[in-house]
Amino acid sequence: MSIIQKPSLCLGIIVTVFCFFCGTVAAEPPFITLASTTSTQNSGLFDYILPKFKAASGISVRVVAVGTGAALRLARNGDADVLLVHHQPSEEAFVAAGYGVARHAVMYNEFIVVGPAADPADAGTAKTAAGALARISGHGAPFVSRGDDSGTHKRELALWVEAGVAVARHSGTWYRETGSGMGATLNIATAIGAYTLTDRGTWLSFQNKQHLRIVFQGDPKLRNPYGVILVSPQRHSHVKFRQGQRFIDWILSSSGRVAIADHKIDGQQLFYAE
Repeated sequence: MSIIQKPSLCLGIIVTVFCFFCGTVAAEPPFITLASTTSTQNSGLFDYILPKFKAASGISVRVVAVGTGAALRLARNGDADVLLVHHQPSEEAFVAAGYGVARHAVMYNEFIVVGPAADPADAGTAKTAAGALARISGHGAPFVSRGDDSGTHKRELALWVEAGVAVARHSGTWYRETGSGMGATLNIATAIGAYTLTDRGTWLSFQNKQHLRIVFQGDPKLRNPYGVILVSPQRHSHVKFRQGQRFIDWILSSSGRVAIADHKIDGQQLFYAE
């Protein structure tokens, strides 16, 4: 009898231990998925503010950092709970189509034109951002574009239109597209001595500036606003809308605003709460 009972006893112990560990693994801490941009990630903003949100809420945030266009597609497909991007017309269209609950203005920084320290195109003497790009085009000076449907890329293309330059005709000559994020694009601009459009936050955190410098800034049209949107649970029932809304409430609160303002590099503030 004892020989027959021992395997049953062992099996019972194994099942009990297995179920205990299964229960432990299943009790995963709460988290949300945030689809956002490479600029917010590369600037170190999330590394600074998200631990503060977790301490206040117990909710972790898993960031998928891509271009704004790709982030919008992820959210449209239900692969994110919250969206934080920087192309307001696309954000408003996302909400109008029923994919998002509402857009909230959360913060802003600005775009800048960077290029070789010698500024061979004299872009720095222009009065407007479009004028700076027109000078770069007129000199045939190399310009590196992200070319990735990001918010930065969308703003750059709008400025080229304002400058009256059809950059598609010059693709592969002085105008080159990387199809990459801001950090990679800045590295290429550094390597070949080219101009590019970047957000100030990424530029301040970029470590490979070498001979590049800011050559144009200050045009009101370079203002770079960011919006935060809860993905609609009516469109995607699996969206963690309560946790997602809690993140939105926090980042719009005084605590979130202070956290955004406190993120600095070398004493310079990277983003400003709306």
